[in-house]
Amino acid sequence: MSKLEDTLHLGGCLALVAVAALINADILLRLFFNEPVQIQFELTELYLMPALATLSLSRVFRDGGHLALDFGPESLPGLLGRGIALARLLVPAAFFAAVTYMSGKFAFKAFARNDVEYGVLDWPLGWAYAVIPLGCGVLVLRLIHDALVPGEHKS
Repeated sequence: MSKLEDTLHLGGCLALVAVAALINADILLRLFFNEPVQIQFELTELYLMPALATLSLSRVFRDGGHLALDFGPESLPGLLGRGIALARLLVPAAFFAAVTYMSGKFAFKAFARNDVEYGVLDWPLGWAYAVIPLGCGVLVLRLIHDALVPGEHKS
């Protein structure tokens, strides 16, 4: 699973680089040539932002780089401690499973109906929506894995 997480993380990082490159190219072209990058806004909004927001979720969690609100000790001894540790993984897994399901349903409908966003180009929306269930789904697998294989998760 680590290779999949690393690959998706690379995709998310490349999306961030593409956003920065497109925005800067748009600024420079507008400034010096009065000519914008026509596809910049739609490509960033529809494809790149969802990719950079979701594809790295599992890798960042695996590496312990996620944001967390700690309201108690990280681990407690005994059965209660194990129950709390499981809940800290399974409650977010349930939430992200719901996000995966709903966004996957949305993406599937967009593919089935050939939904298109009309703009500078006609953007197929199924591909734009598909990264969200992919990134969230892999995070669900990571959370369940860490719940079932105690001790491997380092966060």
